[in-house]
Amino acid sequence: MNILNKLERKFGRYYISNLMLYIVIGTGIVFASIYLFPDIGALLLYYLSFDRTAILHGQIWRIISFVFLPESFNPISMLFWLYLYWMIGSSLENYWGGFRFNLYYFSGVLFAIIAGFITGYATNYYLNLSLFLAIAILNPNMQLLLFFFIPVKMKWLGWLYVAILVYSFIFSGWGTRVLIIISLLNIVLFFGGDFFGKIRDKFKYRKVRKNFRKNIKMTTYKDEE
Repeated sequence: MNILNKLERKFGRYYISNLMLYIVIGTGIVFASIYLFPDIGALLLYYLSFDRTAILHGQIWRIISFVFLPESFNPISMLFWLYLYWMIGSSLENYWGGFRFNLYYFSGVLFAIIAGFITGYATNYYLNLSLFLAIAILNPNMQLLLFFFIPVKMKWLGWLYVAILVYSFIFSGWGTRVLIIISLLNIVLFFGGDFFGKIRDKFKYRKVRKNFRKNIKMTTYKDEE
């Protein structure tokens, strides 16, 4: 977090405000094009996908265009996901501020690109998943209306996605495992310090309790003598 604080002090004025709104609008345009014009949409889907070989042959837009690919091709489902990403992204931006949210999102994009060059392909699935995990960590009791009418706390969705990740990691090939590990490094970057700090504090607390109990026993033993 000290590194993040230093970066924010130095570059804090450089960020894209309402970043998630632009991502959602771009994804919505891509989805509408694919849904309304299937033939053109098939070409669009192909040319926007991350392809290491194509990128190395000059199609450099693929490095970032995969971010705008829709996760669903059902209009109702897609509307729900777009609303969800906008809401979560806006919540994270309000909580962190524009600079930190930009840094979190674009570091996720960068890690997804690195994973893509290692495995040959990249997806925005884990990038979007990192948004859910971030809000579940920061605001676990935040309620989400699943499918617009089922209230669910973010912490339960967070644990659900963690279970899905663990299942995918165990039962998938090494390519997917690499994607999972590298694509979610922005979680480690932003929350790893706090996580390991809590573990360290717990060990310190247990050590203090152990020493305290040991001293109590020694004192009691001396008194009895």
